[in-house]
Amino acid sequence: MDFDWSRYEGVLFDLDGVLTSTAQVHAEAWKQAFDRFLATRPEPLQPFDIETDYRSYVDGRPRYEGVDTFLRSRGIELPWGDPSDEPGFDSVCALGNLKNSLFNTVLRQEGTEAFPGSVALIDHLESHGKHMAVVSSSKNAAQVLEASGLAERFQVRVDGVVAADRRLAGKPAPDTFLAAAADLGVEPSRAVVVEDAVSGVEAGVAGGFGAVIGVDRHGDPSGLEAAGADVVVSDLGELVP
Repeated sequence: MDFDWSRYEGVLFDLDGVLTSTAQVHAEAWKQAFDRFLATRPEPLQPFDIETDYRSYVDGRPRYEGVDTFLRSRGIELPWGDPSDEPGFDSVCALGNLKNSLFNTVLRQEGTEAFPGSVALIDHLESHGKHMAVVSSSKNAAQVLEASGLAERFQVRVDGVVAADRRLAGKPAPDTFLAAAADLGVEPSRAVVVEDAVSGVEAGVAGGFGAVIGVDRHGDPSGLEAAGADVVVSDLGELVP
């Protein structure tokens, strides 16, 4: 696919599902955490669905916002709690921390890999002097980058930890992408956002970025297109000239 990279100075990549294969690990960890919680409720509730619920309520959002958004879809409200809460079912933060514990267990046991097409695109952009950043809602981004061998490939990382420190609103707000572009010294109109989540595409559009590329690894590009992606590919290798 032809894409004129010469028009842009910077590229801002989401991580899970765009650069690395960890999106499925996240989805499985969410399902385990939510299904354990739902099983404790007195009323019968539909289990967490990886295809529909993950993409609709969790994918791309900060961890605790994802918990709250999904629970509200089932008519459940929990107290927010505190990020220091022990993993469990008593608060939004506790349930989010349970998911994080499950995710880290799988990451330690199985590791993760970068998609070859994504690495090929990174190589191409690097050879042409493009500035690159990772923009992820995950607070595990540093560990995932290390595990996948990509940690040294990016000049800037704005992840869930950085967003909390700077009090940046999470996706679909554009704040984390705008912060990464500023850290790179690139105007949004001269930067490209690369995302696999609808909330991330919406953030790129809201931020006024020069282009938003959607990565569809599910065979259903319609959601990304409807959210405003300028281009949708199934693998980033398609964008290497």
